[in-house]
Amino acid sequence: MTTTEADQTPLPEDRPTTGPRHAADVAAEPTDENVWLEDIHGEEQLAWVREQNARTEDLLEDADYAAVEAGILEVLDSTDRIAMVNKRGDFYYNFWKDREHPKGLWRRTTWESYLLSEPVWDVLLDVDALAEAEGVEWVFHGAGFLRPAPGAEYRLAMVSLSPDGGDANRYREFDVETRTFVDPAAGGFDVPTAKGNVSWLDADTLLVSSTADGLPATSSSYARTAVKLRRGQSLASAEQVFEIPEDHMLAMVAHDATPGYERTFAVDYIDFYNRSTWLLRDDSWVAIEVPTDVNISAHREWLMFRPQKDWSLADVAYPAGSLLAADLDAWLAGSREVVVLFTPDEHTSLQSWSWTRDYLLLNLLHDVSSEIRVLDPSHLDSAGSWASSTLDACPPLHDVNAYAVDDEDESGAGNDYWLVATGFTTPTTLTRGTLTSGEAVYSLDSGRTGGVNSQHEEVKRSPSFFNEAGYEVQQHFAVSADGTRVPYFQVASQDLVLDGQNPTQLSGYGGFEVSRTPAYSGTVGRAWLERRTTGPDSHARGGVYVVANIRGGGEYGPSWHRAALQENRHRAYEDFAAVARDLISRGVTSRKRLGCVGGSNGGLLVGNMLTQYPELFGAVSCGVPLLDMRRYSKLSAGYSWIAEYGDPDVPAQWEFIRTFSPYHLLHDGVEYPETFIWTATSDDRVGPVQARKMAARMQAMGIRNVWFHEALEGGHAGASDNRQAAALQARSNHFLWRALAGSN
Repeated sequence: MTTTEADQTPLPEDRPTTGPRHAADVAAEPTDENVWLEDIHGEEQLAWVREQNARTEDLLEDADYAAVEAGILEVLDSTDRIAMVNKRGDFYYNFWKDREHPKGLWRRTTWESYLLSEPVWDVLLDVDALAEAEGVEWVFHGAGFLRPAPGAEYRLAMVSLSPDGGDANRYREFDVETRTFVDPAAGGFDVPTAKGNVSWLDADTLLVSSTADGLPATSSSYARTAVKLRRGQSLASAEQVFEIPEDHMLAMVAHDATPGYERTFAVDYIDFYNRSTWLLRDDSWVAIEVPTDVNISAHREWLMFRPQKDWSLADVAYPAGSLLAADLDAWLAGSREVVVLFTPDEHTSLQSWSWTRDYLLLNLLHDVSSEIRVLDPSHLDSAGSWASSTLDACPPLHDVNAYAVDDEDESGAGNDYWLVATGFTTPTTLTRGTLTSGEAVYSLDSGRTGGVNSQHEEVKRSPSFFNEAGYEVQQHFAVSADGTRVPYFQVASQDLVLDGQNPTQLSGYGGFEVSRTPAYSGTVGRAWLERRTTGPDSHARGGVYVVANIRGGGEYGPSWHRAALQENRHRAYEDFAAVARDLISRGVTSRKRLGCVGGSNGGLLVGNMLTQYPELFGAVSCGVPLLDMRRYSKLSAGYSWIAEYGDPDVPAQWEFIRTFSPYHLLHDGVEYPETFIWTATSDDRVGPVQARKMAARMQAMGIRNVWFHEALEGGHAGASDNRQAAALQARSNHFLWRALAGSN
């Protein structure tokens, strides 16, 4: 591709490929002058936050901001968007937020009603009314039903409510027939607010993992024990059934109530990527013997295995990211016979899977475009694996996912599946299909696969929120410092001029095996793509939106993720910088027109762009971030991420961690890009502390154009309702546009 030279910042010289940049610059750890800001709810600290908020709002919240926020809120509050549903029994359940119901409605309908353009919804719980009645800003986090007796309808559910949008939830028993919570005085379950989870064992018993009522927590702040809670009992008096060491991440016990396969599992999450699982047999825990880095799940008679690393089993090597299956009872009896269901290659990875009654759906990525396979356990291929067919329903550069509607449906719909398709310029569609045995080839109109027939119909389609026809999606590959090809998506006007003058927003994540895939966003369309420059030095043009699929993510499976773990973390940052350079060298943008944005681990990513690659970016939007990697493991849930980043309390590991700790990589005399750091007081996952300290240090150093904003509610997402979400997204987009699209 050609590159024009007009007004481009010269590309920096190549970086060494032997290790992180600035490794020698951080030998001496600065004194932490901002540790006082770690008191999250302190009066003096919140006064500092309010002062910073006022300063930032004075800068950003102008007339243009108001228009951007209103446009985003219109998207989020649209009543035409798809109401996604989960089927339980005869009903289809949905949680819905809009302008009139900012906290949301939990509701249900029938299939016949759902097919209507305007379904008739039966409202079960109005969270706005509940919050007003109880004086608590409740945030709905889901509901788990008790499986009813055969022939009966689902009625009782444990509703999860957060008082502030954080990860700590209160679990309350709810009766969907009476539309009321079951009174604890009458024996209703009411588990106090804490981090944890609940699972129905039977109609009168819950399995609870919690830190409430004095139950112990791990060093990661999650539940260390699980108890069996009977009606009328307190957590403190409930029988303990499972316990893990304090330095492990979390304990969980759950009951599988699948008819004919009832059983209880316990899981010791040692860290994010290692776990041990037990099955309760004759009142004793029986270990499911696999390496701790092999993820397992059970479905009816099948035990599924997905290794995080290459796994040698019975003298056969299975690569990381494979999917294997074995008979559960045979495995417990000592058999090590497995069936290979999926083997990754350098282009293709397994993202998820879902069982219908008789088939297994595999959701794959092939160079970050979706592919779906249907496996039939009742038929074997010539290699002895389950017969596999491709569902030809995945356009290039789109994300398409298939999952079961209700594999236990007794009315003939057990092999039905949902198909959700989306793309950067393709509004989301929801399709329902049915799998049956047969011999055919799938088509988009009457989907059928070899060995499995599939008939389907489109059920819902999201509205259009911008002029998608005027934009083009392209995929490019940048070459990272070690020669690795790194894919990225570019969304831009079809008449894009490659003169380096296009305001460009580069987004990424690069951690925890999270994949960044194509997705339709009315917010991106309105707040970025369709905005227009008005400066005298260029014709009016919109923004360019870019998503980088860097290492540390899951786009190419566990090996892509592990390539940027701990001492190799710099590979993720080199990948992101390579994409930035490629955008500049191709003439899409230039340093002064290029901004980057990321949240959480993505905040750590862009924090490293700010401190290690400031010459590449004109602006950085850094949200709910990790930034102080010296103390991250002591803040909020940070201890649980040691497997990802390393342990800063181990001297040998701190030596590499310090090379990607933005808080310790700031230097006097460096021309840093304009910076917006944003967070939320109620974020109990990362917490607001690291964002506060980074902004305070940068401002104290006299670094210009550093802005900070802390939402006083909203949790790790930074927003708990559409109004808060619109404000958050508007601030970030408006900050970047002001910094990148002006006449500078």
